[in-house]
Amino acid sequence: MKFSRQGRISGRSPTHQKAQKLNSAHQSATRYVETCPVGCAATLATTDIVLAEGPLLHCSACGQLISQISEADYLHSMQAFNDAGFNLPDERASQRRASVATRRLARIRALLGGRLDRRPRIVDVGCSRGDFVAAATGAGYEAEGVEPAPQIAAAARATGRKVHTGLLEEQHFGDAQFDAVSLFEVVEHLRAPLALLRECHRILRPGGIMLISTGNAASWTASAMKARWDYFQTHKDAGHISFFNPQSISLLAAKAGFETAEVTTSRVRFAEKGDLPGFGYFVAKIAAEALALPARLSGRGHDMLAYLRKPLTV
Repeated sequence: MKFSRQGRISGRSPTHQKAQKLNSAHQSATRYVETCPVGCAATLATTDIVLAEGPLLHCSACGQLISQISEADYLHSMQAFNDAGFNLPDERASQRRASVATRRLARIRALLGGRLDRRPRIVDVGCSRGDFVAAATGAGYEAEGVEPAPQIAAAARATGRKVHTGLLEEQHFGDAQFDAVSLFEVVEHLRAPLALLRECHRILRPGGIMLISTGNAASWTASAMKARWDYFQTHKDAGHISFFNPQSISLLAAKAGFETAEVTTSRVRFAEKGDLPGFGYFVAKIAAEALALPARLSGRGHDMLAYLRKPLTV
């Protein structure tokens, strides 16, 4: 079987035969993720996206792609997040992050509507060095963050940002304490994300907004680059084991009690530097730029944002 561009399962291919052999070699090691992280009971089939740990698996119910990484390799890759130098941006990157944060905070505020007569309260889960916390504070939010990596959380506090160390559920926030929750590049690290989303639902006020950012496994980038897409590779993007698409993220949200306010995608890429000779890379880059708008309009961009709402009546 082969995982096609449209997400359907088609006939056998030499690539699939290679995938089967690699998959058999990895059966002796227990996979860290045994079932669909969205909670589907459907069969997981191998795809033709072949990584070092074996072919990615595909949930036939929701389209989720799942790594076959072992628990030991997953835990080893996650150690990167507690390095004192991790995620330390230069000035240009800081400016870019601030600009992106400003747009996202404005959209959250718009979705919250005009019902607030006070500063909205937001918590950024998996906040790293607290850049989004700082941006939210500057935008008029009452903001704080939660970060499980102790060294990074301490670094955030050293800059004056309100950041708690540990997991969200370890903070014991009261019910309905926040107007907004954000999870940037978090859910792709989790084998069972539903528990986290339910905790976010609990601490949100009715009508509150949760923003999730993650990669889009149904993107043109994923279809074109397959295993070359660095988002699939744990040695480049540590801890990435579960890959969502607009359908699967909305399904997960519904199981946690959320309504989907909107799901947007952006950007497309067909090659990394070094994949192609100079002129070939130039052509691939121009093609990606030309298809950026169609990718966004069709939901095929590789950067995905899901704005979810806790219903006013639960």
